[in-house]
Amino acid sequence: MRAFRGTRRVPGKWLPLFDLPCYSAVMEPRTEEWLRQADYDMETADYMWAGGRYLYAVFMCHLSIEKALKGLFYERQRQFPPKSHNFVLLMSGIGIQPPDDLGRYIVRLSEASIPTRYPEDLARVQKEFGAEVVAGILAKGKEVVAWIKSQL
Repeated sequence: MRAFRGTRRVPGKWLPLFDLPCYSAVMEPRTEEWLRQADYDMETADYMWAGGRYLYAVFMCHLSIEKALKGLFYERQRQFPPKSHNFVLLMSGIGIQPPDDLGRYIVRLSEASIPTRYPEDLARVQKEFGAEVVAGILAKGKEVVAWIKSQL
């Protein structure tokens, strides 16, 4: 879906660069914009992870899924989605239910959203959301975004 454009140096790593995808002409332009932003945010999550900013990687992953859901909401309802970060609210407004494994992940990511955005104890939260944990969160987040797109 995305064309490879080379690599970019991020502290300690080289990351691939891709062109942003072009979505179907039949899709509403606002839907396309939501999805472009979802892809951009997930790519940003990868950069945050590569740079060791794991809490921001979780935040951007959450934002990516939220924007993908809002794109699907707009495509299905032809109205602007609610101004909410609540995945369950957005999915119920769309009328979709994810497969069990993705549903469990969505709940877990929703629960992680507040402590990673507004940690009461930064050191504790940084320990809890280290490189391995966040790598798993990002991998599953990409699966969720792909599943959301498959619902279009």
